Amino acid sequence: MLNNKTIAVVIPCYNEETQIGTVIETMPDFVDRIIIINDKSKDKTSDIVRGYISNDTSSKVKLYTILDAIKPNRYNRASMVLQNLQKDEIIFFTSSKIYNDENANDRIILIDHLENGGVGAAIARGYKWAKDHGIDCTAVMAGDGQMDPDELESICSPVVFDEIDYVKGNRLIHRSALLVIPKVRYIGNSVLSIMTKLASGYWHVSDTQTGYTAISNKALNAIRIHEIYKSYGMPNDVLVKLNIAFCTLKEVEIKPIYDVGEQSKMKIWKVIPRVSWLLTKLFFKRLWVKYLFRDFHPLFLLYNMSFILGIGSIAYGIKIFNHWNNSIEINTLTILAFFFLFISAFQSFLFAMWMDIQDNERLYKN
Repeated sequence: MLNNKTIAVVIPCYNEETQIGTVIETMPDFVDRIIIINDKSKDKTSDIVRGYISNDTSSKVKLYTILDAIKPNRYNRASMVLQNLQKDEIIFFTSSKIYNDENANDRIILIDHLENGGVGAAIARGYKWAKDHGIDCTAVMAGDGQMDPDELESICSPVVFDEIDYVKGNRLIHRSALLVIPKVRYIGNSVLSIMTKLASGYWHVSDTQTGYTAISNKALNAIRIHEIYKSYGMPNDVLVKLNIAFCTLKEVEIKPIYDVGEQSKMKIWKVIPRVSWLLTKLFFKRLWVKYLFRDFHPLFLLYNMSFILGIGSIAYGIKIFNHWNNSIEINTLTILAFFFLFISAFQSFLFAMWMDIQDNERLYKN
């Protein structure tokens, strides 16, 4: 525990038989539950974790499921609806089986996916277990040993001491970033981080792709965790969901760690196009849900006006290009219309972006 708050760590695993033992053995003592999600590994990951469960003699904080904590009365129908929803939502997660017979008393919890769901699906399932047991702070660490356990306390502390909703590790601000992080990954991360700023509304976030995070119980209950993107766009998707729910965020400096025996399963040139398309859809979702349906803001109108005017300028631009290419005289009004639409679209977009930054400033904590 930290500050009398329960701490859990979700560890998604796929073929991590060579690394998972080190991750378990180096887990800090203040961690109350180590929730390992075996995402249908083809190696002995599950068997190795079971061995650690059998040999674990560490002291544990006893937990209870909160799924039946609320008893019905005439005033709490809304609370009962939410409790029943939490009980029934398990059907939306990747099918799985919990290995532990008394999972509330074991420090290491093993959940075996019955089919491969992806890293996002594994983390979502771990979040579900933590939410159902009322964990105050739930961190995520990879099963490949790429995250320093000595940094876990600094990741969790803003949640348990300062009531921050979500904390992300940031490798890009570490002095060694340019020297240690592979250049292709550094560039890819930077590109996706810029796009995520626009899509999520967290304009100060920079290392969006790191999986070293911590989330509060309040934030877990504020978003639909079963809808978390199942693959490598998961960190970006979570940021958008948290922003729509008006959750606070903080970044903590961490070391970039590579070449510790892990085998990366991410193909950067396949991930970037897929996540870019995801971010485009998430941007419009945030725009409509947060700034129209939940809390109307003029930036909704400005963003949409910039897109409409931009499409109009593109149409005139194509017309001008075709006339020029075919040596046809270009009408002055056509040129004026193009510049008017283009400049108006650009100005509307900048004003909307400025309003977006100002509105979300309150959610980013230094």
